Amino acid sequence: MSEPLTLRTVCRLLAAIAIAFAAATLAPAPAKAQQVILLVNGDPITNFDIEQRAKLIQLSTNKAPSRQAVIDELIDEKLKIQQLLRYGIENMDNDVNVAFGNMARRMRMTAAQFADQLAKSGVGLGTLKSRIKAEITWTQIIRGRYQSAFQFSEKDILAKMEAKGDKSLIGYDYTMRPILFVLPKQTPESVAARKKEAEALRAKFQGCEEGLALVRGLRDVAIRNKVVRSSADLPPSLREILEKTEMGKLTAPEVTAQGVEVYALCDKQPSGTDNAPGRREVREQMATEQFQMLSKRYLAELRSQAMIEYKDKK
Repeated sequence: MSEPLTLRTVCRLLAAIAIAFAAATLAPAPAKAQQVILLVNGDPITNFDIEQRAKLIQLSTNKAPSRQAVIDELIDEKLKIQQLLRYGIENMDNDVNVAFGNMARRMRMTAAQFADQLAKSGVGLGTLKSRIKAEITWTQIIRGRYQSAFQFSEKDILAKMEAKGDKSLIGYDYTMRPILFVLPKQTPESVAARKKEAEALRAKFQGCEEGLALVRGLRDVAIRNKVVRSSADLPPSLREILEKTEMGKLTAPEVTAQGVEVYALCDKQPSGTDNAPGRREVREQMATEQFQMLSKRYLAELRSQAMIEYKDKK
């Protein structure tokens, strides 16, 4: 469970920033003097740090934060990163670069192009990377420090599901064979024709063994390798389609970039309660809620023990 939670936590905090940068048109900001405003356990936060973080927050939220809100975020960030040495966490730079690269790819940019966009928006590369580093570090620390707190009993999970009115205790493993009606050049007429062929196949398709043999005799139709998917890993829309599809039958045609595609449902086996969609969602929700609670509590503890010294309150 730790890896999915790590990815979701970091992505939720940073995805909005990536989207905002794609539309940002701010002019580059001039360099500011590195005036120290406060120290957090001896680590400085400068006026430039505050101005940079304010820009980052405004880009990600479309709201201008108060100066104190920016300072509070930077204090928390310092406290999180300071835990690197305490817990001996290494190779963070590589993790940060990977996360930064993933953000760039989601925006259909290279890392260099994304860094250039940051500069044009008046935000230094180090400002965003520092935030990424703090969140990755903090997620690892909370999950490592309170590892046992993320072990939920079956009773707790079922009680949570009952409270939500969720009775989906059984998951399935679906074995499917994608069938593609190839369509190199798509026009409304050609798409309609291929969809008609696909519907005709659906009417004739009687089981995977006999049906796939029939498909092999069709022109410009490809049978792809079988895929096995757990219902817990499928989006609700696709899960609903497969639940309504009879064994040995085809799903409704869908238009893709390559042509018109249908799926032959060749096998459906119970995968047990551990992979039930509702159960997994509840378990992940409980882990997220636990993480947020423990994170808030431990951060408050670190703040109470920290030496925070203001040099300039302007």
